[in-house]
Amino acid sequence: MTTTPYEELRVPVTGGALAALRWPAHEAGAPVVVALHGITANALSWGPVARALAGRVTLIAPDLRGRAASSGLPGPYGIAAHADDVAALAGALCPGQGRVVLAGHSMGAFVATLAAVRHPERFGPLLLVDGGAGFPAPAHLSPDALLSAVIGPAMDRLSMTFPDRAAYRSFWQAHPAFAGAWSAEVDAYIQRDLTGREPLLRSTCRIDAVRADGAGLFTEEVLSAVRNLPAPATLLWAERGLMNEPQGLYDESRLKAAGLRGAGVRTVRIPDVNHYTILTGDTGAGEIAHHLLTDSRPGSATPSPPTV
Repeated sequence: MTTTPYEELRVPVTGGALAALRWPAHEAGAPVVVALHGITANALSWGPVARALAGRVTLIAPDLRGRAASSGLPGPYGIAAHADDVAALAGALCPGQGRVVLAGHSMGAFVATLAAVRHPERFGPLLLVDGGAGFPAPAHLSPDALLSAVIGPAMDRLSMTFPDRAAYRSFWQAHPAFAGAWSAEVDAYIQRDLTGREPLLRSTCRIDAVRADGAGLFTEEVLSAVRNLPAPATLLWAERGLMNEPQGLYDESRLKAAGLRGAGVRTVRIPDVNHYTILTGDTGAGEIAHHLLTDSRPGSATPSPPTV
């Protein structure tokens, strides 16, 4: 399996330039989808979805502020800053497209909901992938402890160094979520995260950005965004969790507690995937591509009844 060719772009935003990848459609006039990655991820996490889309839409995925090729962008960080960056990206790269489909995975789904609320003229239907609907955080945990509890090794690696790229590959291959689910696309995605020189390679993710974004996920502005969307949304949720455990980030009871009934959010359980492979595995990427193609069709903005 090889990675799908893409273009690397830069878009002016506050404080500098935001890096983005674009997988062009094969035909002029095809729909455009803007896709957002998770809290310690980067744009190439959407590579498997780009392959599954097979050139039927133009897919644009930024490296969010403080990650990968956008790691040099200064703060302030936070979900609102990302939302405004994404609006600037859509304005620069999607002129004349009207309201484009907006997708997000994990933290990127929360960015997507807030971007849609703050910039309703930019974005139409939303596809939320294992994120976007929140629930209260335990009050006794510090932001760092909460992040470590939720994302585990993904947070721990931010303070680690690696002697070479093979060591970084081995670190991720040992992650339970990727057992039996490794591919050239996943390898390209995780290698995009590295910076520095051997033997002191490290993640590009700025820990101050991750901390600010993690704290921002539990603000009322962000948590309420999914219930105030100006366009319909679909939330695809993974059956299993971040460490491939049976309990996923969501289940029926958590979705019910999120208060989505009447909010125009349709929820769809994706079996046999975890929080990562819902995006990077063949099954999950295929489901996402299917929903993106459906959402980007003319007339797709008709709200669907929620299923929670």
